[in-house]
Amino acid sequence: MEENDSGKPSPLLGKLAKEVVDRSLTAPAVMFLESTKPLSFLGSQVMVFFAPFVKAFWTGASYDQLAELLEDRENVERLLQEIERLEAEQNAQRKAEKAKRKAEKARRKAEKARRKADEMALGIAQKKERRLWPLKRKK
Repeated sequence: MEENDSGKPSPLLGKLAKEVVDRSLTAPAVMFLESTKPLSFLGSQVMVFFAPFVKAFWTGASYDQLAELLEDRENVERLLQEIERLEAEQNAQRKAEKAKRKAEKARRKAEKARRKADEMALGIAQKKERRLWPLKRKK
């Protein structure tokens, strides 16, 4: 249950890492997990001890799976790596979206400047035509 055949963390660790990143709790989670990594086995045993109380409110096998996964420090490290990977992906996506918005803004600004230049050129042409119009009538 620790790792899939493809080398990726278990689905439960992936789901937990995604929740941490989605809630923008990466820094506190990494700090907590790094500081408690040596106590992961003890933490999993505490989870087993409190399982009857927790299961009164939380149904499902994911609690038992998480307690089993936390017995091994390597799984905590895998969880940390998955959190950091997802955070990096999210940051890259945000940067790409920001660059796209910036490019769109620059395009709109250039379009506005072009329209303004066209309007000014048209206005100048109309003014010249109005000045020359009385001269054209005299002929």
